[in-house]
Amino acid sequence: MKDNTKKTIQYYWQHISKYKVSGFFMVVGLIGASISNVIAPLYFKKFFDILVSGQSTEIIAQALISVLMIILVIEFFHWLFWRITTFLASYFQSMVMADLAVTCFEYLHKHSFSYFSNNFVGSLVKRVNRFVRSFEGLADKFTWNLIPLVVNLGVIIVVLILKNFAIGISIVIWLTVFLIINWFFIKYKFKYDIERAESETKVTRVLADTITNHTNVKLFNGYDREVGLFTKVNNNLKRLQKFTWNLENYFEALQGFLMIGLEIGIFYLGIRLWEQGSFTVGDFVLLQSYILIVFMKIWDFGRVMRHLYRDLADAEEMTEILETSHEIVDSHDAKDLKVAKGEIEFSDVVFSYRKTRKIFSKFNLKIKPNERVALVGPSGSGKSTITRLLLRLHDISGGKILIDGQRIKKVTQDSLWRNISLVPQDPILFHRTLMENIRYGKTDATDEEVFEAARLAYCHEFISEFPEGYDTYVGERGVKLSGGERQRVVIARAILRNAPILVLDEATSSLDSGSENLIQNALDNLMKDKTVIVIAHRLSTIMKMDRIVVIDKGDIVEEGTHTALLKKRGGVYKKLWELQAGGFIE
Repeated sequence: MKDNTKKTIQYYWQHISKYKVSGFFMVVGLIGASISNVIAPLYFKKFFDILVSGQSTEIIAQALISVLMIILVIEFFHWLFWRITTFLASYFQSMVMADLAVTCFEYLHKHSFSYFSNNFVGSLVKRVNRFVRSFEGLADKFTWNLIPLVVNLGVIIVVLILKNFAIGISIVIWLTVFLIINWFFIKYKFKYDIERAESETKVTRVLADTITNHTNVKLFNGYDREVGLFTKVNNNLKRLQKFTWNLENYFEALQGFLMIGLEIGIFYLGIRLWEQGSFTVGDFVLLQSYILIVFMKIWDFGRVMRHLYRDLADAEEMTEILETSHEIVDSHDAKDLKVAKGEIEFSDVVFSYRKTRKIFSKFNLKIKPNERVALVGPSGSGKSTITRLLLRLHDISGGKILIDGQRIKKVTQDSLWRNISLVPQDPILFHRTLMENIRYGKTDATDEEVFEAARLAYCHEFISEFPEGYDTYVGERGVKLSGGERQRVVIARAILRNAPILVLDEATSSLDSGSENLIQNALDNLMKDKTVIVIAHRLSTIMKMDRIVVIDKGDIVEEGTHTALLKKRGGVYKKLWELQAGGFIE
């Protein structure tokens, strides 16, 4: 058994152990139902022995009715045990599955920014769903197949050995051979089940990626290429599915042959015993009943075990995520960040992406309380990386970042994010109402506070024009709104949050000139009494900043006010300004 399979079972067991009482009584009910299922044929044996006993009709009828009443009681308890089991199983499985889903959700969201950048959303969603559904499959197989199988076979073997040692031991030998063959087949097939599960994930990944980029597929004539790619990965999945299914077909053919051999052999032995006078008609009925139970249970065993391992294989991909340590975690002695002034300092910061692409080497930057600083520079210079490091979306490999003298690595991530408002370049919204999206910045905000934030962000007007107003759903990622509308909703959310530190990452990039002029007034109000970091390629948006820091290749090459930097001959900022100056008047 692979290490991840053991880990999967451990995760499941941890969640099962929370519901020991219901689990225990569920198993008791299963055992009771299984035992009663095997006891009933003993009385059917007695029924047929009485029927052919040769006594008077009246005596036989009375004896048969007595046996029938006993069978009725046994069947009633069989029914009762099953009803108890089914209701407990519904409670037990639903509770454990819900807990597993929450565990996956909580752990997945604790992974770093980099982790989500390197994994497809569709693939992650499928892994979570598979992990939960695999538990349901495993629980079903243990509850309805394996536990009844063990109890039924155990009782049947004991009864038959007591009845006739030769018949009982013959079934034991046959079962041993059958189970050994099953075990080796399952072990052989398991590696292909894992490969098939990985192939299914790859198909989902390609499907999710192309659907997300459906516009690019159309506009760049990529339809045939994407169909070819999807067909390729899907054909690989088809090949693996066909191979694993055919393996099952081959084994079931062998399994059926072994069962025919057992049935004919046992009845042949029964006939010989009947010739000797040690076997009755009722014994034949008992034997047939038990063989039918054995066949039903043992036929399921092969299929159940193969599907059980397939469920484990399906769950392994999520187990890998749960076993992947979070890249960024709070230190054991982390405290809440207290922001009184809002001073930010980068001191000798060293950082590289994936240890191969160095961004900063001994980077230093100090931002005064309530200072408004703009970061300017060519693409790839490190501007956005500065804000990501401040938000601790990545951890630095050297130096330190401080807010009011507190190292952000020594404070809790929740308290860090609570004190920083971010307006990102790509405004992504939840597929929820506009009210919920804006209120996400402050969950306990009143409706009036939400309306006021929307007014300050100049989005109250267009929201009011919607038939459902603030109860309008924005679609996945906010696709029902224009880029400018999404940006203003995100700005309204930041206004509502009112954190002491504000980060604007291309916050006006999706706005037209008219909207930008409106929003600048809102941003001016938003930036009052806050420490502000602004990233912008459109230099017209940062003219009023207290300080402009020009970054190139991970270093500060210039800094100063807009006016001072324009006076610097041959300056980087001046060249950038001249490139964009067509149409902007200071």
